Amino acid sequence: MDVSNESLGEALPKVMAYIRDTVIPAYESIGPTSIFAVSMMKLDLDLAARSMAEEDLVGMIKAYKSLTEYKL
Repeated sequence: MDVSNESLGEALPKVMAYIRDTVIPAYESIGPTSIFAVSMMKLDLDLAARSMAEEDLVGMIKAYKSLTEYKL
């Protein structure tokens, strides 16, 4: 997923959707062994949503960085 030419306000929601709609279902299909990873992703999605709602730029950057580290 290449979001290098977008602003944080554009890129973060796209990364959130990718994690929520693609990565988490893939991990969940593995079974119970993926519970910890899925839990961490969901916490990072919550942080991202909260940071966006509060217009917390530092929180948005941290959430974006964390979310982009998850791979399939």
